Amino acid sequence: MSNTEKKSKEQTFVFRGTRFLVLVAILYGVLLFFDSGAVFISLRKAAAVLFRIVPILALVICFTGLLNYFLRPKQIVHHLGGESGARGWLWSMAAGVVSHGPMYVWYPLLDDLRRHGAREGLLVTFFYARAIKVPLLPMMIDYFGVTFTTVLSSYILVGALLQGMILQWLEDR
Repeated sequence: MSNTEKKSKEQTFVFRGTRFLVLVAILYGVLLFFDSGAVFISLRKAAAVLFRIVPILALVICFTGLLNYFLRPKQIVHHLGGESGARGWLWSMAAGVVSHGPMYVWYPLLDDLRRHGAREGLLVTFFYARAIKVPLLPMMIDYFGVTFTTVLSSYILVGALLQGMILQWLEDR
């Protein structure tokens, strides 16, 4: 890919979801004729949710911007590349455990890491280790106890490591 193709691809911004937004606006317009009270209640609730999540979204955008500014994929690949050894497996598991949010948000970053040389087995380990949700651990301990939570979390981490190693072994063959 030439530099001009890269620049044009990076500078092109497409707002996805326009059709969905228009469809929702049309549906609200139609519903306005049938039950205007319910429409206004719905819009008020949507606005309340939006105002609650705007500070969180702003924080996430700032955090992501800082990460993108300070951490380049090549730096991360240094810890996840072919020569990373046991340290790469540990980093991959730890990153999977502490990562949060929907998985599809991570796809572009992981694809970029993969294109820069991160090992596929480490990416699999990251995906599998995401099954442990740190914010939910206290509630899990409350419901099931420390022993159950520790054993299950250990099994998840061992499973993450094994699946990553198996895929890496298959890739290397």
